[in-house]
Amino acid sequence: MKIQFHGAAQRVTGSKHLLITEKGTKILLDCGLFQGLNTQDMNQKFGFEPSEIDYVILSHAHIDHTGLLPRLVAKGFQGPIFCTSATKDLATLLLGDSARIQENDLARINKRREKRGETLLENLYTEDDVAQTIAQMQAVNFREEVSICEEVSAYFTDTGHILGSAAISLTIKEGEKSIHVFFSGDIGRPHDKILKSPEPFPQADYIICESTYGSRLHEPEADVKSSLLKIVKRVCVEQKGKLIIPAFSIDRTQELVYALDQLETEGHLPKIKVYVDSPLSVSATMVMKNHPECFNPEILAYLEKGDGDAFGFPNLHYISSVEESKKLNDSPEPCIIISASGMAEAGRIKHHIANHINDVRCCILLVGYTSPDSLGGQLKSGAKQVHIFGENHDVRAEVLVMDSFSAHADYQEIISYLSCQNKEEVKTIFLVHGELDTQEIFKGKLEKEGYQHIEIPQMHQEVELD
Repeated sequence: MKIQFHGAAQRVTGSKHLLITEKGTKILLDCGLFQGLNTQDMNQKFGFEPSEIDYVILSHAHIDHTGLLPRLVAKGFQGPIFCTSATKDLATLLLGDSARIQENDLARINKRREKRGETLLENLYTEDDVAQTIAQMQAVNFREEVSICEEVSAYFTDTGHILGSAAISLTIKEGEKSIHVFFSGDIGRPHDKILKSPEPFPQADYIICESTYGSRLHEPEADVKSSLLKIVKRVCVEQKGKLIIPAFSIDRTQELVYALDQLETEGHLPKIKVYVDSPLSVSATMVMKNHPECFNPEILAYLEKGDGDAFGFPNLHYISSVEESKKLNDSPEPCIIISASGMAEAGRIKHHIANHINDVRCCILLVGYTSPDSLGGQLKSGAKQVHIFGENHDVRAEVLVMDSFSAHADYQEIISYLSCQNKEEVKTIFLVHGELDTQEIFKGKLEKEGYQHIEIPQMHQEVELD
C-alpha cells in the first residue's frame, strides 16, 4: 500500500492525502484549497488524476480541507464522499460561499495576469459543481464502522475542532493481514466551550497527524465571560462606543454568542444590542443549532435548564441584508457588532472597522488567529495607521486581543491526544498541516516522548507502507 501527500505537506493549507491499496483502490483523505498569497497556480492541479479517485473521506468542513472538492468533481471524480452529517451541512454553506468568492477573485486576478501577458487561469469551480459535490456526500455517524469498499472500512471519532470534525481510523485488508491507518484531521482543544473534547482512537500502525501548533503552548485560559463583560461595560456603557469583533463564521462567532447568552441569562449583560452581521455566520449558527449531538455536557445542561437556545436572547439580532448592515455604521447607538472575516481581511467587518477606527470611544476586539499581513494582523501588531479600501486610516479606536478562542491543539495537547496509543505498535507518524520549522520542533518533542519513526513528507512525496 502507498500513501501520497499532495497538500498540507510542510505547509498548513491544501490538505490532500492519497491512499492507494494493494489492489489499486484510491482513497483521498480531504481535498483542501491552498490558501494565502501566490497559491492560484497550486489550486489548478492536483498531482493526480481526479477521475481515478474511487472514494473521498473528509475530516471536517473548513475550506483548507474541502475547498477543492467541487473542482475534483468537475474534473471527473464520480464516487462517494464520506463525512459526518454536520460536516455535510457546513460544507454546503462554505463551498457555496467559496464558489462565489472564487469567481470574484478570478476576475481580478486574470485582469492583472492579462496586463502582464500571462496565461489566464480557469475558474476553479461553479455553484453547479458545488451542488453536484454535495449530492455525492454520504453522511456517517461517529463511532460506527463504515464499509468504504470490500477491502477498506472507516471509523470516525470526534476531534472537537469545529462542528462535525472527525479523525478517521482506516482498516485496510491485504490478504490475511490488516493495516491500520489513522488520519487526525485538525485536532481541537480539550474543554471547548461548545464542542466535545477530542476522543481517543483505535490503535494505529501509521498516523497522519496535524502539527499546526507543534511548537506552541497556549497561554493559560482566562475567564472569557468575565473578560468580555469588562470590555463591554467599559466600551459600550462608560464610553458609549461600539465594540467591533472580527470573528470566523464557524465556531468562533457561536462561542462569542454563547458567552454573551450566558451573561444575559445571569443578568450581567448590559441592555445593549448585539448584532451578528454576516450571512454565513447566521446560516452557520442555524446549522449548529441542528447538531446538538456534537455538544459537550455543559452546554447541553445549559440548554435543558434554559429556553433550549444558547445562541439567542432578546437583544441579539442576526443580520443578513446589506441595507441593515450599512445602518449599523450610521447609528450612534452603542452596541456590539460581530462580523466576518476573522482576520478582518474581507467581508462586512472591513466596512465596520473603516467606519469606526477613528473613534476613540470604540474598540476592535481580535479573538482569533490573524496572519501578519492581514488587516487584523496589522492591528494586532500595534499599527498606528492602516490602509482600508484605498484610504489610510489613523488607528484611534482601542485594539484588544483575546487569545483564548483558539480551535487548534498546542503541542502538549496533541501529545496528550496521542497518548491513547501504544508507541511500540506505531510504525510511523507522518507530520502534516504545519510549517516545516514548526514540524521539526514537534518531531523532536515526539521523539522525547518515545515515538520512534517520525517523517515530515514533502509535497507530492510517495511512501510505501509495510
